[in-house]
Amino acid sequence: MRIDVHAHYWTDAYLDMLVDLGRSDTATQRGIGAGGGSELTARLRLMGRAGVDIQVLSAAPQLPYGDDAVRTAAAARYVNDEYAALVSSHPDRFRAFAATPMPHIDAAIAEMGRAIDELGMVGVTMNTSILDRAITDPQFEPVFAELDRRGAILYLHPVGNGACSPLVRDHHITWMVGAPFEDTIAAMQLITAGYPQRFPNVRIICSHLGGALPMIPLRADDHVEWEAPDTPEAPSRAMRRMWYDTVSHCHVPALRCAIESFGFERILLGTDFPYEDGDTFVRAVDYIADGAASPAQARAIRETNAMALFGIRD
Repeated sequence: MRIDVHAHYWTDAYLDMLVDLGRSDTATQRGIGAGGGSELTARLRLMGRAGVDIQVLSAAPQLPYGDDAVRTAAAARYVNDEYAALVSSHPDRFRAFAATPMPHIDAAIAEMGRAIDELGMVGVTMNTSILDRAITDPQFEPVFAELDRRGAILYLHPVGNGACSPLVRDHHITWMVGAPFEDTIAAMQLITAGYPQRFPNVRIICSHLGGALPMIPLRADDHVEWEAPDTPEAPSRAMRRMWYDTVSHCHVPALRCAIESFGFERILLGTDFPYEDGDTFVRAVDYIADGAASPAQARAIRETNAMALFGIRD
């Protein structure tokens, strides 16, 4: 059973709620194949063409984050209800990650509980930063403690803020380069803050092969003693405690590097639908077996690794 862990779904009604929260970038998600109606029909047809059985959906990067606690909570509840309805109507094709109304901790924990316990969500999605603050900010620790208590899956996705750097944002490379930087930075923040040890029951999935992470395990090991001496274990070892999706825009050398750095057991199929659509979507599934992985590894990456992680059986 092929499981795509990196796929998105947005309705205009939800995106309109984010506009009310102050978001100005929702045009990027409208009318590109990630909605309901005919777009959903086309998505299901494409999944069949690529042999994808299940997509695990997330609203990231358009998550209900904002200063208004009431509106963020309402938006989180709304999008989670939307996702639950979609999963209920297509239980053999979709699962979903819950959105939470950050940075409002009590509301986020309450919505997490409702989404997992009542709506049947398979985990939680979080952006790699929250209103330009690191996910390891001490204010957010209660959320990680609750994820740990539940043994929950946490799916991380870039927000698209250029890693808060004008060197990225002002040079038209926010998504080309900035997004994988965000992946890399968030993963290393978790590692140097000791989150894999402090919250060992949280199963973390990083987007886009972890950004630059596959390239730097030994560099991180060599630098950690003098730059982040309180890091509880070698970064190269901590990296192998997390999971990574295969979204690399079908770049075989990148996937091969991730397999060598993390082990194929830690790699999961991801397509980034709808940004990889049509023939590119099919290629995002097929490229895994085209020189990067052995047949046994490719089957694990596209099927059994995610089945084990999410507890899904054939």
